Amino acid sequence: MEWTAYIWIVATFAIFYLLLIRPQQKREKKERIMRNSLEAGDHIVTIGGIVGKIISVKEDEIIIETGADRTKLTMKKWCVQSKETQDEEKK
Repeated sequence: MEWTAYIWIVATFAIFYLLLIRPQQKREKKERIMRNSLEAGDHIVTIGGIVGKIISVKEDEIIIETGADRTKLTMKKWCVQSKETQDEEKK
């Protein structure tokens, strides 16, 4: 009877891993790859909703240009939420 309790505990951890932990790790890996592949000229959206074009990329910082007055902002790479693709830019 004791071994069935262990099976339930192991099964619970396996379910948590497959449904919660593993998908989160995949998402984080995808974001890390995207942030490491940023280059000058890419159009990005930050976590705060700022849209801009990357002017310069350093090790852990980027400089983006945003707005009609071409304001330059220095930001950390971790604040980039998404990178717009060429198809999205043409629309």
